[in-house]
Amino acid sequence: MRILYVFRSLAVWGGIERVLVEKMNFLSSVYGYNVYIITSDQGNHPIPYHLEDKVHLEDLNIRFHQQYQYNIVKRQWVKKRLKQEYEQRLAECILQIQPDIIVCTTADHIDSLVKLKGSIPLVVESHSICLRTIEDGKFCLQRKWYKYHYLKALSKVDFIVALTEGDANEWRKVHPHVVVIPNIVHLNDGAVSTLENKRVIWVGRFDYQKRPLEMVRIWEKIQPQFPDWQLHIYGEGEQRQELEDKVRSLGMNIKIHQPTEFIFDCYRESSILVSTSLFEPFGLVIPEAMSCGLPVVVFDCPYGPSGIVTDGEDGFLIPNRDIRLFVEKVCLLMENESLRLKLGKAGSASSRQYDASNIIPQWKQLFEELTKEK
Repeated sequence: MRILYVFRSLAVWGGIERVLVEKMNFLSSVYGYNVYIITSDQGNHPIPYHLEDKVHLEDLNIRFHQQYQYNIVKRQWVKKRLKQEYEQRLAECILQIQPDIIVCTTADHIDSLVKLKGSIPLVVESHSICLRTIEDGKFCLQRKWYKYHYLKALSKVDFIVALTEGDANEWRKVHPHVVVIPNIVHLNDGAVSTLENKRVIWVGRFDYQKRPLEMVRIWEKIQPQFPDWQLHIYGEGEQRQELEDKVRSLGMNIKIHQPTEFIFDCYRESSILVSTSLFEPFGLVIPEAMSCGLPVVVFDCPYGPSGIVTDGEDGFLIPNRDIRLFVEKVCLLMENESLRLKLGKAGSASSRQYDASNIIPQWKQLFEELTKEK
């Protein structure tokens, strides 16, 4: 079977990128599928994750980001020209590869894919929540235009894959064929944390979705009660400078780190994971940390955490934006090592459901059903 993935680039340390690479590696090495990935903006950027030689990558070298160096009028002309180049090169690749199934991993360029795919089944993976995807756009008219054209293109897609049942219910309002397949998670395969170190860990992008600044505000309430504990924040993003300035001005025991490929060592050196996301399509860092034996404290935001964490059993699922209770549960874990060990052990076991060997067969079943129908 020939599976073609279409994505912007594999150039950053990101959750989607890591999941996509591991999925393609598994499909090619375990199932023997012929797996191809077409990118539009890879360029000369190295791939931060290991990609098997059996996975064929073709970059179209469109570089859509070029449009943003121009004023808003010229930008529209450049955007149109780049899209034409993209469709021409993409059409040539599809004709050459002759895939059995095409998988689009973001909302980008679905209109181009439905125009070019012919009778080839097209699957769209939702790596953002439905409500944010279909309501994209900064202004009212722009938002309405985007939604109309996006839903029109989406109607010609064969299947939408959501990561959680909550998000799937939203997608079912706009598309008849929706299935839930969670992300595969790269799980810990070594020793778990002893949970003895007085370290709390936060991992994610420094942006409005992940809310690192909110974690700093939460830590302001925790530190006076537990001055010997440290908060370690790992990530990168647009809020880095603001985050560093805030931590520096407060003089708190918070350490900010760059992203690292050795994040599992960081989990194992910690005793609690915290997550403050405003919304979370899935939340990879949660089962990653749980697989290292860490209890977790997370907001019950739409929609990922509630499908991963069972409140009081393998972590604490906090009503969304209830900072008082969030602080209370983190402090409870800090002062109670036996509770940390109990929840951490349960989390280590429950995280195994996201192993590739459990998730990829669901993709195999979907692919076989689509090719049978074709």
